[in-house]
Amino acid sequence: MAVTGQTVAAFLGQGDDTTLVALAGQHVTIVTAMARAYTRDSGFTGNEPADDIAAVITTATARLVANPEQINTTTGSVAVNGGFTGWTLAETFVLNRYRKRAQ
Repeated sequence: MAVTGQTVAAFLGQGDDTTLVALAGQHVTIVTAMARAYTRDSGFTGNEPADDIAAVITTATARLVANPEQINTTTGSVAVNGGFTGWTLAETFVLNRYRKRAQ
């Protein structure tokens, strides 16, 4: 099933936060487009990603939503450096299963 802002907000344990749902909804489109580009549309049926790609989209969007400004920030003793800088190793393993590589 397609990942939505509600999916990401629920993953973060804040499914009832309408502001977060809206923000995640904007970001999920971007991350989905990046996943489609990375796999060159493999693993997608229409707009529906395979379940494991949907999981990648959900986790990557959650990271992006956590720091939407994408700048280093410090709140108290917690520092968030940078933001979304690409796929994690685990996400890359999943996406590489679908990626068509040039030969």
